[in-house]
Amino acid sequence: MVIIGRTTTLALVIPRLPLLSTISCSPRLSVSSKLRMSTSASTNTGGSGKSAPVIREFVSVEGGGGNARDKADAIRFRLVSYNILAQVYVKSSLFPHSPSPCLRWKARSQAILTLLKDLGADFYSLQEVDEFDSFYKTSMEDLGYSSIYVQRSGQKRDGCGIFYNKNCAELLLEETIEYNDLVPLVHDEAYLSSDKQNAPLTNRNNGDSSKQDLSEKFSNLSVKSSPENHGDPSDPRVRLKRDCVGIMTAFKLKHPFHHLIILANTHLYWDPEWADVKLAQAKYLLARLAQFKTLVTERFECTPSLILTGDFNSTPGDKVYQYLISGNSTSLDRCLEELLLPLCSVYASTRGEPSFTNCTPDFTDTLDYIFFSPSDCLKPVSILQLPELESPDVAGALPNYSHPSDHLPIGAEFEITKD
Repeated sequence: MVIIGRTTTLALVIPRLPLLSTISCSPRLSVSSKLRMSTSASTNTGGSGKSAPVIREFVSVEGGGGNARDKADAIRFRLVSYNILAQVYVKSSLFPHSPSPCLRWKARSQAILTLLKDLGADFYSLQEVDEFDSFYKTSMEDLGYSSIYVQRSGQKRDGCGIFYNKNCAELLLEETIEYNDLVPLVHDEAYLSSDKQNAPLTNRNNGDSSKQDLSEKFSNLSVKSSPENHGDPSDPRVRLKRDCVGIMTAFKLKHPFHHLIILANTHLYWDPEWADVKLAQAKYLLARLAQFKTLVTERFECTPSLILTGDFNSTPGDKVYQYLISGNSTSLDRCLEELLLPLCSVYASTRGEPSFTNCTPDFTDTLDYIFFSPSDCLKPVSILQLPELESPDVAGALPNYSHPSDHLPIGAEFEITKD
């Protein structure tokens, strides 16, 4: 969600592989399903009296698709990542450009549910999920999805959720990421300034094995000072406490053969003036994710595929984005190098990053990504199309009757072949 005043401002080439016939995780519409929208949505995005979400198509990418030898050769599964805009943040004063009826919970909740149902994914990584127990958990269960959810720290009411088709995948392991855990890592004597990097961190893992041995890795991590309403912003223990969270999961795909995937979902801090905090969160995220991958690899004696999704509140090419795709930044902490994961963006590695995934009158750009760790057995075969700025369904900015959130859903279909 990006709003001035409460602003969430927040390529690798896929090798051509032999074409294989596949079995999808679940029966659903074909990859090249048609664009589906109501007549009112296709002709009027702002003045319709009824919510009618636009559902765009998944389109094949170079090297994807095709028919071939044996249906047991490959698994396909569809994944969608979507910041659905927490209802707690939906106020007409924050979205004066949006028609009032489409901001109401009853209309928005049903529009989001319709959108998720029609996209037909096997996995949904959702951010800004509130009303989880009262709506999303049971509504998605009725559609055949189980779920994992972590609420943000402090008094925040939203969080991150992963919903998965229980006929497609079995949950084996899960861990939550609390970025506030960066706070107790800070030395008491740490002092930060806007032009110096000198914030040493230390470890206090409270017995959680997933956080052990990170103290040395983060000993040179630094954040800068900037105005904030709560506490002294020059104190990293104040600055790093942003109540952001994430989830890491390990799933066993069931058909037509077993394969383990790691799926992570996160929502990084929003403020564009606090890029140092977002970078610190990104570094902690990859450190935790690398440890989680090692844990899964050793416990299940396998080589899992890895996918990272979320609202990173970072635009293509900025420090966070560059760090995530290259394991580098302009001030990379050398001690973290061994933890870096090879990641690339699904969209960047196929058809290029979309023009935008977040669209408001004051900010329109790309903030949401699906990253994956390239391997010989995992490749994207299709991606979910997104509108261009001139598309009528995004005219006047979001949310509107065609899009229930100020973000757009992004998605990909992956193919896994036998080693």
